[in-house]
Amino acid sequence: MTGHDQEFFEPHATGVNSKLNWLRAGVLGANDGIVSVAGLLMGVAAAGAGSKELMTAGIASVASGAVSMALGEYVSVSAQRDTERQLVAKEKWELEHFPDHEHAELVGILKEKGMSAETAEIAATEMENSNALAAHLDMELGMDAEELTNPWVAAGSSAVSFVVGAMIPFLCAIFAPVQARVWVILLGTVVALTLTGGLSAKFSDSSKGRSVTRLVVGGALALGVTYLIGWLFGVSVT
Repeated sequence: MTGHDQEFFEPHATGVNSKLNWLRAGVLGANDGIVSVAGLLMGVAAAGAGSKELMTAGIASVASGAVSMALGEYVSVSAQRDTERQLVAKEKWELEHFPDHEHAELVGILKEKGMSAETAEIAATEMENSNALAAHLDMELGMDAEELTNPWVAAGSSAVSFVVGAMIPFLCAIFAPVQARVWVILLGTVVALTLTGGLSAKFSDSSKGRSVTRLVVGGALALGVTYLIGWLFGVSVT
């Protein structure tokens, strides 16, 4: 495998870290749902829409946002899956046409991990005798040919996480008193972004304060912009 391929698929990207990547993607999807739906509802509420119109706008925004997120994730992960399949096919071809070179490459990887030359030679031979393709995919690329990324799972996860996030401002808008609707949407959004910001910081091992601040400030600005637009145009959709 080329150095570029090795950089693209690092061994540590599998297992627990792979699961964390899915969780991180779920948090990001929830953030999108929170901010986009809250922003739309804030603008519609500021324009003077009634409860029925606000509910219609909210349902439409949740549905369209979830479909958009699912479609985007499906396309993106499908492209990644195609790349993974190409890498598997390439590794098969290399093992068929350059077995000695591939064996030496596997031995070299094992030596880099701290094995002696003799032990690395024995280990590489045993691994290749068991399943040469699986051994090379795992050691060189951190891949498992039986567990390629699934675009349908990614699309579903993205849509669900978007809906879960979007339901917070949506429910705030529907059940809040008319006079306090805008403030309840804002408060619900801030609380939700605080929670997802904390989760994002945990998954990325970064500062919780900075992560929460970025999300809350950014979300508040987005809501402020949409509120201003609704207030300026001020045309009710009733």
